[in-house]
Amino acid sequence: MGASVSVAAVLRDLTESRAMDLEIVAGAHGLDRRITNPHPQKTGLALSGFDQYLREGRVLVFGESEVRFLESLAPAERTAVMRRVFSHPLPGLVVTDDLRPLPEIAIEADAAGVPLMRTRAAAPLAMARLSAALDAHLAPRGSVHGVLMDILGLGVLIVGESGIGKSECALDLVVRGHRLVADDAVDLRCRAESFVIGSCPELTRHHMEIRGLGLINVQDLFGVASTRRSKRVELVVQLERWDPSREYDRLGLDETFYETLGVRIPMIRMPVAPGRNLAILVEVAARNQLLRQGGHNAAERLVERLDEQLSSEADLEFGEDL
Repeated sequence: MGASVSVAAVLRDLTESRAMDLEIVAGAHGLDRRITNPHPQKTGLALSGFDQYLREGRVLVFGESEVRFLESLAPAERTAVMRRVFSHPLPGLVVTDDLRPLPEIAIEADAAGVPLMRTRAAAPLAMARLSAALDAHLAPRGSVHGVLMDILGLGVLIVGESGIGKSECALDLVVRGHRLVADDAVDLRCRAESFVIGSCPELTRHHMEIRGLGLINVQDLFGVASTRRSKRVELVVQLERWDPSREYDRLGLDETFYETLGVRIPMIRMPVAPGRNLAILVEVAARNQLLRQGGHNAAERLVERLDEQLSSEADLEFGEDL
């Protein structure tokens, strides 16, 4: 069974965060209904007989056009329409634009046990905020063994086999002024089906395990500015033990990706060997990734300049031969 959240939980979150005002009008005994899809549905076709377009697990939204259409119907017809709509397994109905639901809607919502809610927000804003709140609950989730850092505003996930030096590298980065998000276990969740947010389990937040030192509290040692609660993962650095027989990328032209929760994230494989300062290398990798995101790729620019030079030299030689 996929992820789901009760209407009551979403209602509580929206109220506590003050993201959207929602007033329960009817169907309060159905607040334990489960929402399984983060995208609300707004289909006027359902009111004109095409109710097969209603999707299970999605909150239904009525804006001004739907309410005005229902007002144009006779009371008996309104009752029949709403009875047909509520025969579908809907988790709830939200009426927007501060419109007062018609009595027939409230009566049928109570009879079907479907929570009927009302908000002052306009339909587009209500759907956006409702979708954002649902996305936080229903987003695909996972976890990974590694360290997540905020380096110059870029979320860098450091992964690698146990004992390779991830935590020591992260501690060095904290000393250099960067911020720890999570050590050892990183909780991941996908947002908007396009990017991944990493955070730390509540129990181990602000803590790191350093072999020889044991557990340390980074916030206590370095201050509140040395940590943060969550960060988008924009670069993965995979630490690997140096293998003399392996060919490593020396120009930075090869693109590799780390795939998690259906999202591909740029990745760098970094060999670990005595004498290499990993913290500096990871920081430079983050700086380089920030430049790439801004459209500046040093390796590609160098290759382009080299190609131009070779092309110019070839043209000169060809001209001399003539």
